[in-house]
Amino acid sequence: MCPAFGGLRVLLRIDGSQLCMAADQGCLYGLTFVSHFYAARRSVVSPELMNVQISGGTMIDDLRRAIEKIAEDPAVRFIPVVSTCVAETAGIAEELLPKRVGNAEVLLVRLPAFQIRTHPEAKDVAVSSLVKRFGAFGEPKKGKTLVVLGEIFPVDAMMIGGVLQKIGVESVITLPGADLDDYVQAGRASACAVLHPFYERTAALFESAGVKIVGGNPIGANATGQWIERIGEALDLDPATVKQVADEERQKARQVMAGFESRMHGSVIVAGYEGNELPLVRLLLEAGLDVPYASTSIARTPLGEEDHRLLTMLGTEVRYRKYLEEDMEAVLEHKPDLVIGTTSLDSFAKEHGIPAIYYTNNISARPIFFASGAASVLGMIAGLIEKREIYGRMKEYFMPTE
Repeated sequence: MCPAFGGLRVLLRIDGSQLCMAADQGCLYGLTFVSHFYAARRSVVSPELMNVQISGGTMIDDLRRAIEKIAEDPAVRFIPVVSTCVAETAGIAEELLPKRVGNAEVLLVRLPAFQIRTHPEAKDVAVSSLVKRFGAFGEPKKGKTLVVLGEIFPVDAMMIGGVLQKIGVESVITLPGADLDDYVQAGRASACAVLHPFYERTAALFESAGVKIVGGNPIGANATGQWIERIGEALDLDPATVKQVADEERQKARQVMAGFESRMHGSVIVAGYEGNELPLVRLLLEAGLDVPYASTSIARTPLGEEDHRLLTMLGTEVRYRKYLEEDMEAVLEHKPDLVIGTTSLDSFAKEHGIPAIYYTNNISARPIFFASGAASVLGMIAGLIEKREIYGRMKEYFMPTE
């Protein structure tokens, strides 16, 4: 899949936006299709950039006309202009495009596949571009305001807000967001909790503006308590209140995991491409499962170093920038009781009689944080592991051994 999709996923969900793509027809068709497949709220507009326009020197004029046409709609407040890896469009000079037309702000976002390897990293490029352009970094900081950086399940966002309110956080801004004003107000936050390790550019931008960066996730018992304590320290909140809430949430998560203790036996392989796989592995290991192998599409980053050190210490082989063939080899080597992976890997595992589920639809589409998230994830996984024998019987029925 073209990595630019990750950026479109962010930009197409902003209320009052209308995306304009500077790309050839192939990019336009493919990215429009996949964006709608993943529930984009609006379509993509583009000038007709065929070879005549690209090679004939009229591309910038055509692009300007398309932007002006979009801006005629009074409901459009923001026009992101996305350039992809077509050579002529990748090098568009930002100064040749207007910064504002009518009521709409215009922003060039470069998402070339030759520079951006994966769609999670394209999300980082889109978010950092938005924060850099619109973030109110020059205005006074709000002392008890936190940016939560990472695309998460809506229930998780509500849970984070509820828990942080208990320790004294007055405002939580979740990015990527649907409101352009969220990106404006993010510049006034005092701290940023980076939930996913691929947001390197965005985290660096916040840090350079004096915003404190908090790593980790509220996942499992140990990490949940630690995460709450880090937020309290970053925002200089009352230590006694922070400790009380951290201990409460830590205990809730432990109680949930204790309820699954008798069912948490077996091994699981985790192999996604979302960039948020390692915190899930932490939860599975803490719950008592064996995770011999985990892989992700993103690179190893400083933001994910804590997870990496813990997982490798506990015996998990962590593979970055992985290939499907590496994941397949891991399945054959470890013969796990469950695979949580990509669709291709899932098909491969099922052919070998191993239960397998698609990571994106089953993990990214459910709550994972705090005690409620642990209950949701562990309940599903326990049920799947218990069906290992059924998969074996199905394989024997459809592919009987001689």
